[in-house]
Amino acid sequence: MDNRLFSRRNFLKAGFQLGAGASLSLLLADRLVANPLARVLGVLDPLRTVRVRGTVTSGKTPLAGIAVTDGRSVARTDVQGRYELLADASRPFVYLSLPAGQRIPQNPGQATARFYAPLSTEKPEWTHNWVLEPLPQSDANHRFYVFADPQPRTADDLKLYHTETIADARAFHASLPPQETFAVGCGDIMWDDLTLLPGYEAAMRDLAVPAFSVVGNHDLDMQDVRTDEASVRTFERFFGPTYYSFDRGEVHYVVLDNVFWYGRSAAGAYMGYLDELQLGWLKQDLQGLPAGKTVVVFTHIPIYCHINRYKGQDEEGSIVTVNRALLYELLRPFKTHFINGHMHWTEQHTDGGFTHHTCGAACGAWWSGPICYDGTPSGYGVYEVTGSSFRWAYKGTGLPLEQQLRLYAPGADPKAPHELVANVWSATPDWQIVWYEDGIRKGRMAARIGHDPLSVQLHEGNKLPTKHTWVDPEPNNHLYYAPVAAGAAQVRVEATDPWGRVYTAAL
Repeated sequence: MDNRLFSRRNFLKAGFQLGAGASLSLLLADRLVANPLARVLGVLDPLRTVRVRGTVTSGKTPLAGIAVTDGRSVARTDVQGRYELLADASRPFVYLSLPAGQRIPQNPGQATARFYAPLSTEKPEWTHNWVLEPLPQSDANHRFYVFADPQPRTADDLKLYHTETIADARAFHASLPPQETFAVGCGDIMWDDLTLLPGYEAAMRDLAVPAFSVVGNHDLDMQDVRTDEASVRTFERFFGPTYYSFDRGEVHYVVLDNVFWYGRSAAGAYMGYLDELQLGWLKQDLQGLPAGKTVVVFTHIPIYCHINRYKGQDEEGSIVTVNRALLYELLRPFKTHFINGHMHWTEQHTDGGFTHHTCGAACGAWWSGPICYDGTPSGYGVYEVTGSSFRWAYKGTGLPLEQQLRLYAPGADPKAPHELVANVWSATPDWQIVWYEDGIRKGRMAARIGHDPLSVQLHEGNKLPTKHTWVDPEPNNHLYYAPVAAGAAQVRVEATDPWGRVYTAAL
């Protein structure tokens, strides 16, 4: 039986048809009408909902149209800032979609955004008021940083994240003009040892900007739990809901949990999948947004990526979201960008008519050296939003933002012994990448799938890298080749991104 709501008449009719169960139906009929989220026949329990009432205000000013949810149903505030939500008592939180123009609340002494409250189930009714604080300036222009896969396995790894990645980001942030800013930990915040989470929180606190969190496949409780639902309890204790939304300026941001865990194994058994509960919530969350609005969706596992295609292999459910077509259908009316981690490499591409951004790993190749296995430096994404549009770049840890490519002399790639190779890690087909010989422009470089020569040097073979010998070079789509003349004294490459920013490197 599905969970469609019954009218009072149909409910009673169904009850009489149950024969011996009719008296139970009569007993529950009035309760069901009073509480329409109650589930029938044991699936829909009228005693397992909590009526939550309250207000959402900015100081003392009521905020209308603000979404409040338990992750299953969504209610919106009226003109007086009031809401009423019939919450499923099995849900751990009630939370709101933080509106634009308001400060992002944070947990005391932490960077973690506090947009949620544990659902009180002691009584059938509960009151919770949300009091927000207006920003002193517009957030129409803002920025955010994406830290994908910090993934510390040990306290030493965590120290590197704190003293290298976050120290670099803190200095970089301090060098920029003041602007509304937030950070996103894009999953694999840990590497299975969740006792290290307080150290991660301490590192993010040092960055001094509010931080949102995405659950990754290494952020799960995998001991003494049987189901995907139970696997996120520790994550929820530190960071709150695993899927939610918020607004900054003209952009609607959505965080989704697409890590579906289905059992223990040596590497963990999981797949990229969005369950019905999230899809149903997302449909409600998006209602009322105007067509064409910019929506940014954060996940850990890619919605889609191309690495297996580059390797000539079949698609794997552990590196793509297998039911992405349902997500695409919901987001079709909007200008949508998907941002993810998980892959420890970079890729910008389109699929389903949407833009997809796979962000390189903060830990690179699992803290084994300075790069990911596609040659991208360990680092983080930097996104600058102006109105409803944004531009991006990837910031290598310890490198200036202006360094967006690495050059290799002819001979570095044995498959192209006479060609210059440039790894331009954020490049897409709309970048213009050209080379010069002794100051003379020679033309555009040719994009090819290949292996980064430095990754080959550091990672190839069953003894490298020393820390994790299972790391291997992986093919990528951001290598560019040019047949440089043997007599050229100097070679220079210019890479121009879609916003006119020019990055150069020379040999």
